[in-house]
Amino acid sequence: METAKESVNTGDEFVVPDTTEASADIPSLDVPPVTKQYLGAISNWRVEGNRLWLSDGRATVEMVVISDEVFRIRLAPHSQFLDDFSYAVTSLKGQLSHLDTHSDEQFLYLTTNALQCRIQLADGKMSFYDNDGYLINADRLPLHWEENVAYGGYYVYCSKQRRNDEIFLGLGDKPVSLNIAGKRLRLWNTDAYHYDQYTDPLYKSIPFYIGLHQGQAYGIFFDNSFQTFFDFGQEDPQTVSFWSEGGEMRYYFIYGPHPIDVIRRYAQITGTTPLPPIWALGFHQSRWSYYPEKRVRELAATFRQKKLPCDVIHLDIDYMDGFRCFTWNRRHFPNPKRLIADLAQQGFKTVLIVDPGIKVDEAYWVFKEGKEQNRFCRRGDDYFMEGHVWPGRCRFPDFTHPEVRRWWGGLFAGFIEQGVAGFWCDMNEPAVFGTGTFPLDVRHDYDGQGGSHRKGHNVYGMLMARATWEGVKKLRPDKRPFVITRAGYAGMQRYGCTWTGDNQATWAHLKLASLMLQRLSLSGVSFAGSDISGFVGNCEPELYVRWIQLGVFSPFMRVHSAGNSNQREPWTFGVKVERIVKKYMELRYRLLPYIYSVFWENSRYGFPVLRPLIVMEPHNPDTLKFEECFCFGDKLLIAPVVEPNAESRSVYLPKGLWYDYWCLQLYEGGRIHQVAAALDTLPLFVKAGTVLPEWPVMQYTGEKTVNPLPLNVFYAPYHVNSFLYEDHGDTFAYEQGVYCEKKFELQGSTFQLVLTQSMSGMFASPYDMYRIKLIGLPFVPGQVLADGRVVRGLKKVRSKNIYVVDVAKNFSRLEIHAHEGSPRC
Repeated sequence: METAKESVNTGDEFVVPDTTEASADIPSLDVPPVTKQYLGAISNWRVEGNRLWLSDGRATVEMVVISDEVFRIRLAPHSQFLDDFSYAVTSLKGQLSHLDTHSDEQFLYLTTNALQCRIQLADGKMSFYDNDGYLINADRLPLHWEENVAYGGYYVYCSKQRRNDEIFLGLGDKPVSLNIAGKRLRLWNTDAYHYDQYTDPLYKSIPFYIGLHQGQAYGIFFDNSFQTFFDFGQEDPQTVSFWSEGGEMRYYFIYGPHPIDVIRRYAQITGTTPLPPIWALGFHQSRWSYYPEKRVRELAATFRQKKLPCDVIHLDIDYMDGFRCFTWNRRHFPNPKRLIADLAQQGFKTVLIVDPGIKVDEAYWVFKEGKEQNRFCRRGDDYFMEGHVWPGRCRFPDFTHPEVRRWWGGLFAGFIEQGVAGFWCDMNEPAVFGTGTFPLDVRHDYDGQGGSHRKGHNVYGMLMARATWEGVKKLRPDKRPFVITRAGYAGMQRYGCTWTGDNQATWAHLKLASLMLQRLSLSGVSFAGSDISGFVGNCEPELYVRWIQLGVFSPFMRVHSAGNSNQREPWTFGVKVERIVKKYMELRYRLLPYIYSVFWENSRYGFPVLRPLIVMEPHNPDTLKFEECFCFGDKLLIAPVVEPNAESRSVYLPKGLWYDYWCLQLYEGGRIHQVAAALDTLPLFVKAGTVLPEWPVMQYTGEKTVNPLPLNVFYAPYHVNSFLYEDHGDTFAYEQGVYCEKKFELQGSTFQLVLTQSMSGMFASPYDMYRIKLIGLPFVPGQVLADGRVVRGLKKVRSKNIYVVDVAKNFSRLEIHAHEGSPRC
């Protein structure tokens, strides 16, 4: 850079003084180029308890050994860590039974009872081994970073080795194949109306994936709310990289070795879904929009007249006054409280949509209150953040501020008083017409941490759901909240359920629905569904049937569609379709005790509700050829039909024995079978040894008292465990132990079947008897003993090999003995 030279006037001429000697004191103004910087040779380290710090003299890495299987790694490029704060993480507590730290000339070693982490002293690269010395995961490059000149802070990077044939699962709601190897994906919550296969990004940002190689699984959770990227070998087939445009390199390494172990440990870090009210697991009918009141009443009456089970009716934005949240359009809904009460009398719950955009209107009480209490987001130069959504020009609450969340939660008081059962948070990516989302200079409180929208964007939707969930719970403390959210971040599962957004009424999207719900389940978000029949476009009858069949085994079962598409009620496609759809809606309700039990396992233990076949058999990558097939829990296998005009389909059944649910044919697992799949048949299989509870068909949950409780017992010549969970269905009493968890253990042999039962909890089941249906016995049964006492009344119910007997519910040991001289069946 040139500098102006000083001149001196001597009277006759201007003389430029000699400044050569003085110039040596002027500092250099050269700015070094911005380049990636890499962690260098480790010069010092120290250990305190379960924490390790290591440094190359410039950057510092912190490692926390949370448990025998979970390590957290953080990087501070100039040794100044950010505050240890996360909206995703609920606990850093784990079982660490042993930790040994030592070093040699090349490595620093951290060893637990399950893992050994080796840190290369030359460059800080980390490798993780199991106790047999098998390499699970290793850094390809040292941790690195690059200054973000435009915004401050750093781009932060981590690059891992990718092994040949390594499989990658998870990362939320991406509309791609189950295995994301070879793909580069972006996490930035986006309102993706009418999205297609491969559209990226979508509505959710869940920076957690599972790596699987030769049956060994591990997980990486990159807890960074800025825009992030994951490259699973697209740029370099030998490298998996993840990086962010800001924030901190903070990731968790989670060891399995089974994929279920990884998912369960991720849930211990980020939390699980609170047990939903059981009515939320029933059938939901929705449309954009059901109005006026007369139409809603006709809808409800038709469900009941046709005896089509349904628990919930959703009202989209047209119930509002000019799309203003927390209002009613009194022309369309003159007496909402009476309507909601009348629907409740018929067994229907009412769910209302809410958006974050609050219309700028001085006569609108929510806007006026929010303005007076300073609840809305502001831009970097202190102007309010304003943008157009459904009501017109709006301001938006800063859900990262705890006082704003409390204020928002209190706004639901009127709806709660009117009897509204649940709330559906939409447009919370956040979406803004024209610009897509907020400008990046919007400021957020971030629970006192502060930050721009670069930092707050991906957590905004989750925190709206949190504010709603917490507010509803406070207003109605004796009932479990039901909240739906379209957008979210890691940990969103703690605040309710979600769906896959504005999909299309096509066969491709039917298959995507299965893949996306499985992926969400692997990503810790099990309570999820798709818009059954597709939101955008017209749905044909065959596609509607096949989507309803898949919907039975979607954790959240809701039909939803746009107002400019054809109607999607079960009776709108003719008598034939209605008959088939009714069969499957009734199946959902018959299986609710099993479905509810699977949700309990998810809520209490972190087990995923949906389990891809690759999770059932991690050593068998060929299962990915059947990626649309999955297990609901570990007892039911679903092979959805995702192509038109099908009469049959092939399905791979994992090792073991499986029964066809419909005809009870026994299949041997570990192989591919061709099975019937006419329009009225969803291929559905039950694992041998399962004790499968069922309810009688109901029009809504709680309509009937169940006594006796049917238990379908599927014979297996080996030991199998099954579980049944029961409680009040909609209260929090289970948190104080008022529940009943039953464990059934089945052991079959050539001439005997033994079923034992153990129970825990203080809930008294409302029935006295089990009606046990014995399926697949290899002998003709004779004597039945319950705790050593003879049980009479065993009957063969049809020509097939099925026997039924009623038994008192509190038995500990049930024995089914072959009839003396019985031939093998």
